[in-house]
This record gives sequence, structure tokens and C-alpha cells, in this order.
Amino acid sequence: MEFATKAIHAGQEPDHTTGAIMTPIFQTSTYAQAGIGEHKGYEYARTGNPTRTALEACIAALEGGTHGLAFASGMAAEQAILSLLSAGDHLIACDDLYGGTYRLFERIMGRYNVQTSYVTAGNVADYERAIRPNTKLIWLETPTNPLLRLVDIQAVAEIAHRHNLLVVVDNTFSSPYFQQPLNLGADIVLHSTTKYINGHSDVVGGVLVTHNEEVYQSLKFYQNAAGAVPGPFDAWLTLRGIKTLAVRMRQHEENARAVAGYLAEHPRVEHVYYPGLVAHPDHELAKRQMSGFGGMVSFQFKGQMADVDHVVRRFKVFAFAESLGGVESLVCHPATMTHGSIPRELREARGLTDTLLRLSIGIEDVMDLLADLAQALA
Repeated sequence: MEFATKAIHAGQEPDHTTGAIMTPIFQTSTYAQAGIGEHKGYEYARTGNPTRTALEACIAALEGGTHGLAFASGMAAEQAILSLLSAGDHLIACDDLYGGTYRLFERIMGRYNVQTSYVTAGNVADYERAIRPNTKLIWLETPTNPLLRLVDIQAVAEIAHRHNLLVVVDNTFSSPYFQQPLNLGADIVLHSTTKYINGHSDVVGGVLVTHNEEVYQSLKFYQNAAGAVPGPFDAWLTLRGIKTLAVRMRQHEENARAVAGYLAEHPRVEHVYYPGLVAHPDHELAKRQMSGFGGMVSFQFKGQMADVDHVVRRFKVFAFAESLGGVESLVCHPATMTHGSIPRELREARGLTDTLLRLSIGIEDVMDLLADLAQALA
């Protein structure tokens, strides 16, 4: 079954009682049982819900995994992965990553004596050099947020598995339509389903996918024990969004290519970050590892903070807002929004300056997007 067909049908059969094509919203907190230990597969809604089960099965199929687990947010999904660690453990992460992930590593896990080392995203050798006796996993974003650097998943996975380490890949920026990390050697794939998976900016969620039975059982235990699960309506909304994932991602990318090309020639733009550009340092890796370049574009603006503020206030089609992956185009200022929790000196050392803007390219008519950029940058 091809990807677009899986997105519509995987995990979703017509309802056995009514024939309803759409998976019902099972809005219940508990389930009647015939007797002690005798139930129909569900006991309590924190542990399982049929709408959530359909979502988990669909995402697992799209990522080429055997097990999916849905959570109330992407950060809840991240915390579930970190539950695999114990006090005194060590993890390795790429240096360019979402600010909320950095905050979780440093301000939450650090309190429990879980240490994190950060390495240059694209330098494969750095990951092996950073391994310690107490290292347990390697955490990757690719493309990274917000500088859109790539990590060679297969090469890092080979290093990790030689040392009996788990590899986690945050696949939010690519979606499974453009990249499937499990097929490249990753052990766990993470998504903020708030973004491309749902695609309509109307629900918050997260998901994990794995093909490792032992890892799945540990994550499933945590999901039930900690309870940060999505409600059935959130699961239903996300399932509905997934059905158009393939067609949306194709349009996101087509528009993003045009926007990146336009910005690369603009006199007020200092640098454009988009793996679809031949000038991007990871362009060849992107061609090997991904089936498309995605819908995210970042760029450095020539000017000062006041100039950037002036520009974002001028947008008419692009909305100035956090998040990404919806059908509408968004512009974000990472230094004060998504990555504000990272200390300034560290942000700037990694190339995330006050003049960086991140664009989530929507599926509007591309001519309207280009016209909006032209008038905002004028």
C-alpha cells in the first residue's frame, strides 16, 4: 500500500456496528466489563481508547514501524522517551534543536542528574567522540530547528548501535512523507503532531513510533502510568488531518522551493537556510536521505532587531506566530519565541541570531506568498 493510501486507510476500518466510514469519537472515560478480567480490549480511557488506537496504528504504518504511541503534546512524547533514562545517565544531542527540547534537557532532566552533551549536527564523527561509559541514547533533529541542517541518520545509527545506544529522531520538520528514520536505522521516531501531521493548527499532540518491542513496552508503561494522553476528539482531529498529509506536503514543498529561491536573490537577505537549495551544505545528503526538502525556510535578514520587528509587522498573508506545519503560512522569530529558553550567548554561537526569521510555508497560492514577502521586505 502506497503512502497516500495508508494515510487515508491505515488503522481505520469502517465502524463494525454502523458502517461509518470515519472512525468514531469514543468519548468515554471507562468501559463496561462482563466480569473479572473479561473486557473487550479496553478498560479505562487513560490506558486505551479506540479513536487513539486508530491514530497510533496509522502513524506507525506511515513511519514503517510496528508500534505507535500518542501523547497530549510533543513535549509529553519527549518526556516519555526520557523516562527510559535513569539518574546518572548521559545523552548526546545535536546542537541546533528546538528550544523546548533544550529546556527539557537542561532545566528538568538536569535536576535528576541526566547529563546532555551537544555536538555539531552534521559532523558524524563528533557523535562517537562524545560517547561516554554512561551514554544511553543519541537524540537527533533532522532537518534541525531552526537552521535546517541535516544529520546523516544511517551513519549515526551505525555508530550508536556499535555502542548499544538508542537513536531518537525528531521527524517533525520532514513528516513521514519526506523521511522515514526507522528505515535508516533509528530506534524511535518522534513527532509533534501539532505540526504537519495534523496540519490545521487546531490541536496539540505528539506521537512516538518504534519497531523495538522492548522499547515499546517501556514507553507504553510510561504512557499509562504518567497519563499525558490525548483526548478522543484530539485524536480524531489528528486522524482527519493525516488523510491529506501527502497532498499537503507536496504543496508545502513546491511553495517552499519558490520562496527559498526568491529570498536567495533578495538584496535585504543575508543568508537562506533551505536544504533544497544547491548551495545548502547538506543538499546532497538531503537528496539521499529524504524524498523531498520540506516546507520550512529560515533566513538571516540584513539589519538590526528593530528592522526585523518592522518587517514582521508588515506581513499580511504570513501570520507572525509560533508553531509550524499548518496550511497557513507563518513567520516566527526564534530568538524571542521558540528558542527564547536558550541563553543568548549559546544561541548566537550556534548561528541563531536576532536577525533570523523562520518561515513555515503554507499551501496558499505561491504568488500571494511572494508578493507578501516583497512588500514586507521592501
